[in-house]
Amino acid sequence: MDERAAGTGTPVAASVEAIFREERGRLLAALVRRFGDLDLAEEVASEAIEAALVHWPSSGVPPRPGAWLMTTARRKAVDRLRRNRAYAARLALLQTDADRAAPAPPADAGGELPDERLQLFFTCAHPALAAEDRLALTLRCLAGLTTPEVARAFLVPPATMAKRITRAKKKIREARIPFRVPGAEELPERLPGVLQTIYSIFTEGYAASSGPLLQRLDLAEEAIRLAHILHRLLPAEREVAGLLALMLLVHARREARTGPDGALVLLDEQDRGRWDRAMIDEGRDLVLIALTGGPPGPYGAQAAIAALHDEAEDLASTDWPQVVALYDVLLTLAPSPVVALNRAAAVTMRDGPEAGLALLDDLADEPRLRDYHPYPAARADLLSRLGRLTEATAAYREALALAGTEPERAHLRRRLHAVEEAARASAPDRTADT
Repeated sequence: MDERAAGTGTPVAASVEAIFREERGRLLAALVRRFGDLDLAEEVASEAIEAALVHWPSSGVPPRPGAWLMTTARRKAVDRLRRNRAYAARLALLQTDADRAAPAPPADAGGELPDERLQLFFTCAHPALAAEDRLALTLRCLAGLTTPEVARAFLVPPATMAKRITRAKKKIREARIPFRVPGAEELPERLPGVLQTIYSIFTEGYAASSGPLLQRLDLAEEAIRLAHILHRLLPAEREVAGLLALMLLVHARREARTGPDGALVLLDEQDRGRWDRAMIDEGRDLVLIALTGGPPGPYGAQAAIAALHDEAEDLASTDWPQVVALYDVLLTLAPSPVVALNRAAAVTMRDGPEAGLALLDDLADEPRLRDYHPYPAARADLLSRLGRLTEATAAYREALALAGTEPERAHLRRRLHAVEEAARASAPDRTADT
Protein backbone atom coordinates (compact mmCIF):
# COMPACT_ATOMS: atom_id res chain seq x y z
CA MET A 1 0.00 0.00 0.00
CA ASP A 2 1.06 3.58 -0.62
CA GLU A 3 2.78 4.91 2.52
CA ARG A 4 0.48 7.93 2.58
CA ALA A 5 -2.51 5.63 2.82
CA ALA A 6 -1.03 3.26 5.35
CA GLY A 7 0.27 5.99 7.59
CA THR A 8 -2.81 8.15 8.09
CA GLY A 9 -3.88 6.34 11.23
CA THR A 10 -7.62 7.04 10.79
CA PRO A 11 -10.31 4.32 11.09
CA VAL A 12 -11.17 4.73 7.42
CA ALA A 13 -7.49 4.43 6.48
CA ALA A 14 -7.28 1.22 8.51
CA SER A 15 -10.38 -0.09 6.74
CA VAL A 16 -8.94 0.81 3.34
CA GLU A 17 -5.68 -0.91 4.21
CA ALA A 18 -7.51 -4.10 5.23
CA ILE A 19 -9.58 -4.01 2.05
CA PHE A 20 -6.52 -3.34 -0.05
CA ARG A 21 -4.75 -6.32 1.47
CA GLU A 22 -7.72 -8.46 0.51
CA GLU A 23 -8.36 -7.02 -2.95
CA ARG A 24 -4.94 -5.99 -4.23
CA GLY A 25 -4.07 -9.29 -5.90
CA ARG A 26 -7.42 -9.60 -7.61
CA LEU A 27 -7.28 -5.96 -8.70
CA LEU A 28 -3.80 -6.22 -10.20
CA ALA A 29 -4.48 -9.54 -11.92
CA ALA A 30 -7.66 -8.23 -13.55
CA LEU A 31 -5.99 -4.99 -14.63
CA VAL A 32 -2.99 -6.79 -16.08
CA ARG A 33 -5.24 -9.18 -17.97
CA ARG A 34 -7.24 -6.24 -19.34
CA PHE A 35 -4.40 -3.87 -20.23
CA GLY A 36 -1.37 -6.16 -20.52
CA ASP A 37 1.01 -3.92 -18.58
CA LEU A 38 2.12 -4.55 -15.01
CA ASP A 39 3.50 -1.08 -14.33
CA LEU A 40 0.27 0.56 -15.49
CA ALA A 41 -1.75 -1.85 -13.36
CA GLU A 42 0.27 -1.07 -10.24
CA GLU A 43 0.07 2.68 -10.81
CA VAL A 44 -3.68 2.87 -11.36
CA ALA A 45 -4.33 0.46 -8.49
CA SER A 46 -2.41 2.80 -6.16
CA GLU A 47 -4.33 5.78 -7.56
CA ALA A 48 -7.62 3.98 -6.88
CA ILE A 49 -6.59 3.51 -3.24
CA GLU A 50 -5.70 7.19 -2.95
CA ALA A 51 -9.12 8.06 -4.39
CA ALA A 52 -10.76 5.80 -1.81
CA LEU A 53 -8.97 7.66 0.98
CA VAL A 54 -10.39 10.92 -0.37
CA HIS A 55 -13.99 9.78 -0.93
CA TRP A 56 -14.71 7.08 1.65
CA PRO A 57 -14.28 9.21 4.81
CA SER A 58 -17.28 11.32 3.74
CA SER A 59 -19.35 8.83 1.73
CA GLY A 60 -18.53 5.68 3.69
CA VAL A 61 -16.98 2.41 2.57
CA PRO A 62 -19.11 1.08 -0.33
CA PRO A 63 -20.92 -2.28 -0.03
CA ARG A 64 -18.65 -3.77 -2.69
CA PRO A 65 -15.29 -2.03 -2.12
CA GLY A 66 -13.43 -4.30 -4.52
CA ALA A 67 -15.78 -3.42 -7.37
CA TRP A 68 -15.45 0.28 -6.51
CA LEU A 69 -11.65 0.04 -6.64
CA MET A 70 -11.75 -1.89 -9.90
CA THR A 71 -14.06 0.62 -11.59
CA THR A 72 -11.94 3.54 -10.41
CA ALA A 73 -8.68 1.91 -11.48
CA ARG A 74 -10.01 1.01 -14.94
CA ARG A 75 -11.23 4.57 -15.51
CA LYS A 76 -7.84 5.93 -14.55
CA ALA A 77 -6.12 3.47 -16.88
CA VAL A 78 -8.38 4.48 -19.78
CA ASP A 79 -7.69 8.16 -19.04
CA ARG A 80 -3.96 7.50 -19.22
CA LEU A 81 -4.29 5.66 -22.50
CA ARG A 82 -6.33 8.46 -24.04
CA ARG A 83 -3.64 10.95 -23.10
CA ASN A 84 -0.85 8.84 -24.56
CA ARG A 85 -1.64 7.37 -27.97
CA ALA A 86 1.77 5.77 -28.39
CA TYR A 87 1.40 4.04 -25.05
CA ALA A 88 -2.08 2.91 -26.01
CA ALA A 89 -0.84 1.47 -29.30
CA ARG A 90 1.88 -0.50 -27.56
CA LEU A 91 -0.57 -1.93 -25.04
CA ALA A 92 -2.99 -2.83 -27.78
CA LEU A 93 -0.22 -4.79 -29.49
CA LEU A 94 0.60 -6.61 -26.26
CA GLN A 95 -3.05 -7.47 -25.73
CA THR A 96 -3.34 -8.78 -29.31
CA ASP A 97 -0.27 -10.98 -28.79
CA ALA A 98 -1.72 -12.36 -25.56
CA ASP A 99 -5.07 -13.17 -27.15
CA ARG A 100 -3.39 -14.89 -30.11
CA ALA A 101 -1.07 -16.97 -27.89
CA ALA A 102 -3.62 -18.00 -25.26
CA PRO A 103 -3.91 -21.83 -25.22
CA ALA A 104 -6.73 -24.02 -24.03
CA PRO A 105 -6.94 -24.46 -20.25
CA PRO A 106 -5.05 -27.39 -18.69
CA ALA A 107 -6.80 -30.71 -19.07
CA ASP A 108 -7.14 -31.20 -15.33
CA ALA A 109 -8.79 -27.85 -14.82
CA GLY A 110 -12.13 -28.66 -16.43
CA GLY A 111 -12.30 -25.10 -17.76
CA GLU A 112 -10.72 -21.76 -17.05
CA LEU A 113 -8.76 -21.24 -13.87
CA PRO A 114 -11.18 -19.94 -11.22
CA ASP A 115 -8.94 -17.19 -9.88
CA GLU A 116 -7.20 -14.56 -12.02
CA ARG A 117 -4.46 -14.27 -9.43
CA LEU A 118 -3.48 -17.87 -10.03
CA GLN A 119 -3.30 -17.16 -13.76
CA LEU A 120 -0.89 -14.34 -13.03
CA PHE A 121 1.11 -16.58 -10.68
CA PHE A 122 1.80 -18.87 -13.63
CA THR A 123 2.58 -15.92 -15.90
CA CYS A 124 5.13 -14.51 -13.48
CA ALA A 125 6.73 -17.97 -13.34
CA HIS A 126 7.60 -17.72 -17.03
CA PRO A 127 10.95 -19.45 -17.74
CA ALA A 128 12.24 -16.37 -19.58
CA LEU A 129 12.63 -14.74 -16.15
CA ALA A 130 15.37 -15.72 -13.74
CA ALA A 131 14.06 -17.93 -10.94
CA GLU A 132 14.76 -15.39 -8.19
CA ASP A 133 13.17 -12.60 -10.26
CA ARG A 134 10.02 -14.66 -10.86
CA LEU A 135 9.45 -15.20 -7.17
CA ALA A 136 10.29 -11.63 -6.19
CA LEU A 137 7.94 -10.14 -8.76
CA THR A 138 5.03 -12.37 -7.80
CA LEU A 139 5.46 -11.82 -4.08
CA ARG A 140 5.61 -8.06 -4.52
CA CYS A 141 2.86 -7.60 -7.07
CA LEU A 142 0.35 -10.36 -6.42
CA ALA A 143 0.73 -11.23 -2.77
CA GLY A 144 1.06 -7.60 -1.75
CA LEU A 145 4.25 -8.04 0.27
CA THR A 146 6.40 -4.97 0.65
CA THR A 147 9.87 -4.91 -0.83
CA PRO A 148 11.51 -5.40 2.63
CA GLU A 149 9.22 -8.38 3.25
CA VAL A 150 10.20 -9.94 -0.07
CA ALA A 151 13.86 -9.22 0.71
CA ARG A 152 13.50 -11.06 4.00
CA ALA A 153 12.12 -14.11 2.19
CA PHE A 154 15.33 -14.16 0.12
CA LEU A 155 17.63 -13.12 2.98
CA VAL A 156 18.96 -10.18 0.93
CA PRO A 157 18.99 -6.38 1.48
CA PRO A 158 15.84 -4.45 0.39
CA ALA A 159 17.84 -2.43 -2.15
CA THR A 160 18.96 -5.63 -3.86
CA MET A 161 15.39 -6.88 -3.98
CA ALA A 162 14.10 -3.61 -5.43
CA LYS A 163 16.57 -3.99 -8.32
CA ARG A 164 15.41 -7.56 -8.95
CA ILE A 165 11.76 -6.52 -9.12
CA THR A 166 12.56 -3.69 -11.53
CA ARG A 167 14.64 -6.07 -13.64
CA ALA A 168 11.79 -8.58 -13.86
CA LYS A 169 9.31 -5.94 -15.01
CA LYS A 170 11.75 -4.72 -17.64
CA LYS A 171 12.24 -8.28 -18.92
CA ILE A 172 8.48 -8.75 -19.27
CA ARG A 173 8.21 -5.56 -21.30
CA GLU A 174 11.21 -6.18 -23.53
CA ALA A 175 10.51 -9.88 -24.15
CA ARG A 176 6.81 -9.14 -24.65
CA ILE A 177 5.88 -12.01 -22.33
CA PRO A 178 2.11 -12.49 -22.62
CA PHE A 179 -0.12 -12.55 -19.54
CA ARG A 180 -1.97 -15.82 -20.05
CA VAL A 181 -2.69 -19.25 -18.64
CA PRO A 182 0.05 -21.74 -19.58
CA GLY A 183 -0.73 -24.76 -21.69
CA ALA A 184 -0.69 -28.25 -20.21
CA GLU A 185 2.72 -28.96 -21.73
CA GLU A 186 4.19 -25.94 -19.95
CA LEU A 187 2.93 -26.78 -16.47
CA PRO A 188 5.84 -29.03 -15.36
CA GLU A 189 8.33 -26.23 -16.04
CA ARG A 190 6.21 -23.52 -14.44
CA LEU A 191 4.86 -25.41 -11.43
CA PRO A 192 7.96 -25.33 -9.15
CA GLY A 193 8.09 -21.54 -9.38
CA VAL A 194 4.41 -21.25 -8.50
CA LEU A 195 4.79 -23.60 -5.52
CA GLN A 196 7.79 -21.65 -4.27
CA THR A 197 5.83 -18.42 -4.55
CA ILE A 198 2.85 -19.76 -2.62
CA TYR A 199 5.12 -21.16 0.09
CA SER A 200 6.99 -17.86 0.43
CA ILE A 201 3.66 -16.10 1.00
CA PHE A 202 2.84 -18.64 3.68
CA THR A 203 6.27 -18.21 5.29
CA GLU A 204 5.72 -14.46 5.67
CA GLY A 205 2.32 -15.22 7.19
CA TYR A 206 3.71 -17.85 9.56
CA ALA A 207 6.55 -15.62 10.81
CA ALA A 208 6.13 -11.96 9.87
CA SER A 209 9.31 -10.12 8.97
CA SER A 210 8.41 -7.03 10.97
CA GLY A 211 5.68 -5.36 12.99
CA PRO A 212 3.84 -5.87 16.29
CA LEU A 213 2.51 -9.37 15.52
CA LEU A 214 4.30 -12.68 15.22
CA GLN A 215 1.93 -14.01 12.55
CA ARG A 216 0.09 -12.53 9.58
CA LEU A 217 -2.78 -14.96 9.40
CA ASP A 218 -4.28 -13.28 6.34
CA LEU A 219 -1.21 -14.14 4.27
CA ALA A 220 -0.97 -17.69 5.59
CA GLU A 221 -4.64 -18.34 4.87
CA GLU A 222 -4.36 -16.78 1.41
CA ALA A 223 -1.48 -19.11 0.57
CA ILE A 224 -3.49 -22.11 1.76
CA ARG A 225 -6.50 -21.00 -0.29
CA LEU A 226 -4.40 -20.71 -3.44
CA ALA A 227 -2.82 -24.11 -2.77
CA HIS A 228 -6.29 -25.64 -2.39
CA ILE A 229 -7.24 -24.25 -5.81
CA LEU A 230 -4.05 -25.56 -7.34
CA HIS A 231 -4.57 -29.00 -5.81
CA ARG A 232 -8.11 -29.18 -7.22
CA LEU A 233 -6.75 -28.28 -10.65
CA LEU A 234 -3.76 -30.64 -10.50
CA PRO A 235 -4.74 -33.51 -8.17
CA ALA A 236 -2.11 -35.85 -9.64
CA GLU A 237 0.80 -33.51 -8.81
CA ARG A 238 2.31 -34.96 -5.63
CA GLU A 239 4.32 -31.85 -4.75
CA VAL A 240 1.14 -29.73 -4.87
CA ALA A 241 -0.34 -32.12 -2.30
CA GLY A 242 2.91 -31.95 -0.33
CA LEU A 243 2.93 -28.18 -0.19
CA LEU A 244 -0.70 -27.99 0.85
CA ALA A 245 -0.09 -30.66 3.51
CA LEU A 246 2.93 -28.80 4.87
CA MET A 247 1.07 -25.52 5.21
CA LEU A 248 -1.98 -27.13 6.82
CA LEU A 249 0.10 -29.07 9.35
CA VAL A 250 2.06 -25.96 10.35
CA HIS A 251 -0.90 -23.56 10.30
CA ALA A 252 -2.82 -25.96 12.55
CA ARG A 253 -0.65 -24.70 15.45
CA ARG A 254 -1.46 -21.02 14.90
CA GLU A 255 -3.66 -20.51 17.99
CA ALA A 256 -1.08 -22.01 20.32
CA ARG A 257 1.93 -20.12 18.95
CA THR A 258 1.12 -16.93 20.87
CA GLY A 259 -0.21 -16.21 24.34
CA PRO A 260 -3.18 -13.97 25.22
CA ASP A 261 -0.90 -10.93 25.08
CA GLY A 262 0.57 -11.91 21.70
CA ALA A 263 3.79 -13.24 23.22
CA LEU A 264 5.72 -15.95 21.39
CA VAL A 265 5.13 -19.50 22.66
CA LEU A 266 7.76 -22.02 21.57
CA LEU A 267 6.86 -25.51 20.39
CA ASP A 268 7.83 -27.23 23.64
CA GLU A 269 5.56 -24.89 25.63
CA GLN A 270 2.50 -24.91 23.36
CA ASP A 271 -0.86 -26.27 24.50
CA ARG A 272 -1.30 -28.97 21.89
CA GLY A 273 -4.97 -29.20 22.77
CA ARG A 274 -5.38 -25.88 20.93
CA TRP A 275 -4.00 -27.27 17.69
CA ASP A 276 -6.55 -27.57 14.88
CA ARG A 277 -7.16 -31.33 14.68
CA ALA A 278 -9.34 -31.14 11.55
CA MET A 279 -6.57 -29.28 9.73
CA ILE A 280 -4.02 -31.82 10.95
CA ASP A 281 -6.16 -34.71 9.71
CA GLU A 282 -6.48 -33.09 6.28
CA GLY A 283 -2.74 -32.48 6.18
CA ARG A 284 -1.93 -36.09 7.13
CA ASP A 285 -4.16 -37.42 4.35
CA LEU A 286 -2.35 -35.19 1.87
CA VAL A 287 1.04 -36.39 3.16
CA LEU A 288 0.08 -39.91 2.12
CA ILE A 289 -0.64 -38.65 -1.41
CA ALA A 290 2.64 -36.72 -1.52
CA LEU A 291 4.69 -39.76 -0.44
CA THR A 292 2.95 -42.35 -2.63
CA GLY A 293 4.15 -43.27 -6.11
CA GLY A 294 7.87 -42.55 -5.92
CA PRO A 295 10.58 -40.73 -3.97
CA PRO A 296 9.31 -37.67 -2.07
CA GLY A 297 9.80 -34.13 -3.29
CA PRO A 298 11.03 -31.30 -1.04
CA TYR A 299 7.53 -30.27 0.04
CA GLY A 300 6.49 -33.85 0.68
CA ALA A 301 9.56 -34.39 2.90
CA GLN A 302 8.87 -31.20 4.86
CA ALA A 303 5.22 -32.18 5.25
CA ALA A 304 6.28 -35.56 6.66
CA ILE A 305 8.45 -33.76 9.24
CA ALA A 306 5.55 -31.49 10.18
CA ALA A 307 3.27 -34.53 10.54
CA LEU A 308 5.70 -36.15 13.01
CA HIS A 309 5.58 -33.01 15.14
CA ASP A 310 1.79 -32.84 15.03
CA GLU A 311 1.34 -36.53 15.88
CA ALA A 312 3.55 -36.41 19.00
CA GLU A 313 2.02 -35.91 22.44
CA ASP A 314 4.88 -33.62 23.45
CA LEU A 315 8.34 -32.55 22.38
CA ALA A 316 10.11 -35.39 24.19
CA SER A 317 8.00 -38.12 22.57
CA THR A 318 8.59 -36.82 19.03
CA ASP A 319 10.31 -39.38 16.79
CA TRP A 320 13.54 -37.38 16.55
CA PRO A 321 15.58 -40.08 14.75
CA GLN A 322 12.94 -40.12 12.00
CA VAL A 323 12.89 -36.31 11.89
CA VAL A 324 16.67 -36.25 11.43
CA ALA A 325 16.43 -38.92 8.71
CA LEU A 326 13.85 -36.84 6.85
CA TYR A 327 16.06 -33.75 7.11
CA ASP A 328 18.87 -35.83 5.62
CA VAL A 329 16.58 -36.58 2.68
CA LEU A 330 15.57 -32.93 2.43
CA LEU A 331 19.20 -31.81 2.34
CA THR A 332 19.74 -33.95 -0.74
CA LEU A 333 16.55 -32.67 -2.43
CA ALA A 334 16.82 -28.98 -1.58
CA PRO A 335 20.09 -28.14 0.20
CA SER A 336 20.10 -24.80 1.98
CA PRO A 337 21.57 -23.28 5.14
CA VAL A 338 18.10 -22.95 6.67
CA VAL A 339 17.45 -26.67 6.18
CA ALA A 340 20.86 -27.38 7.74
CA LEU A 341 19.95 -25.12 10.68
CA ASN A 342 16.68 -26.96 11.23
CA ARG A 343 18.44 -30.31 10.99
CA ALA A 344 20.89 -29.16 13.67
CA ALA A 345 17.94 -28.45 15.98
CA ALA A 346 16.62 -31.97 15.40
CA VAL A 347 20.07 -33.47 16.02
CA THR A 348 20.18 -31.52 19.29
CA MET A 349 16.96 -33.22 20.41
CA ARG A 350 18.34 -36.63 19.40
CA ASP A 351 21.99 -36.39 20.48
CA GLY A 352 22.26 -33.42 22.86
CA PRO A 353 23.38 -29.76 22.75
CA GLU A 354 27.07 -30.42 22.07
CA ALA A 355 26.25 -32.29 18.86
CA GLY A 356 23.82 -29.57 17.78
CA LEU A 357 26.28 -26.76 18.53
CA ALA A 358 29.00 -28.45 16.46
CA LEU A 359 26.67 -28.45 13.47
CA LEU A 360 25.76 -24.80 14.03
CA ASP A 361 29.42 -23.85 14.23
CA ASP A 362 29.93 -25.49 10.84
CA LEU A 363 27.45 -22.94 9.45
CA ALA A 364 29.19 -19.91 10.96
CA ASP A 365 30.58 -18.68 7.64
CA GLU A 366 27.35 -19.13 5.69
CA PRO A 367 26.52 -15.62 4.35
CA ARG A 368 22.81 -16.37 3.95
CA LEU A 369 22.52 -16.84 7.73
CA ARG A 370 24.33 -13.62 8.58
CA ASP A 371 21.12 -11.61 8.96
CA TYR A 372 18.84 -14.53 9.91
CA HIS A 373 18.08 -14.14 13.61
CA PRO A 374 17.08 -17.78 14.29
CA TYR A 375 20.72 -18.77 13.75
CA PRO A 376 22.30 -16.73 16.59
CA ALA A 377 19.20 -17.45 18.72
CA ALA A 378 19.74 -21.19 18.29
CA ARG A 379 23.44 -20.85 19.15
CA ALA A 380 22.58 -18.77 22.21
CA ASP A 381 20.18 -21.42 23.48
CA LEU A 382 22.70 -24.23 23.13
CA LEU A 383 25.54 -22.17 24.61
CA SER A 384 23.39 -21.36 27.64
CA ARG A 385 22.51 -25.04 28.10
CA LEU A 386 26.21 -25.86 28.08
CA GLY A 387 26.96 -23.19 30.69
CA ARG A 388 28.91 -20.94 28.30
CA LEU A 389 27.02 -17.91 29.52
CA THR A 390 29.27 -15.13 28.22
CA GLU A 391 29.08 -16.50 24.69
CA ALA A 392 25.34 -17.08 25.06
CA THR A 393 24.86 -13.46 26.10
CA ALA A 394 26.67 -12.21 22.99
CA ALA A 395 24.66 -14.52 20.75
CA TYR A 396 21.35 -13.43 22.26
CA ARG A 397 22.29 -9.78 21.72
CA GLU A 398 23.12 -10.55 18.09
CA ALA A 399 19.77 -12.27 17.60
CA LEU A 400 17.92 -9.42 19.30
CA ALA A 401 19.47 -6.91 16.92
CA LEU A 402 18.25 -8.93 13.92
CA ALA A 403 14.73 -9.95 15.04
CA GLY A 404 11.96 -8.24 13.10
CA THR A 405 8.77 -8.54 15.16
CA GLU A 406 8.06 -7.33 18.67
CA PRO A 407 7.03 -10.79 20.01
CA GLU A 408 10.35 -12.22 18.84
CA ARG A 409 12.28 -9.32 20.34
CA ALA A 410 10.39 -9.62 23.64
CA HIS A 411 11.14 -13.34 23.80
CA LEU A 412 14.84 -12.76 23.12
CA ARG A 413 14.98 -9.97 25.71
CA ARG A 414 13.59 -12.38 28.32
CA ARG A 415 16.13 -15.03 27.39
CA LEU A 416 18.96 -12.51 27.40
CA HIS A 417 17.93 -11.22 30.83
CA ALA A 418 17.82 -14.78 32.22
CA VAL A 419 21.29 -15.58 30.90
CA GLU A 420 22.71 -12.30 32.24
CA GLU A 421 21.20 -13.05 35.66
CA ALA A 422 22.69 -16.54 35.59
CA ALA A 423 26.09 -15.13 34.65
CA ARG A 424 25.98 -12.64 37.52
CA ALA A 425 24.91 -15.31 39.95
CA SER A 426 27.79 -17.54 38.97
CA ALA A 427 30.42 -14.78 39.10
CA PRO A 428 31.15 -15.02 42.88
CA ASP A 429 31.59 -18.79 42.62
CA ARG A 430 34.18 -18.39 39.89
CA THR A 431 35.96 -15.73 41.98
CA ALA A 432 36.05 -18.05 44.99
CA ASP A 433 37.47 -20.87 42.92
CA THR A 434 40.37 -18.69 41.83
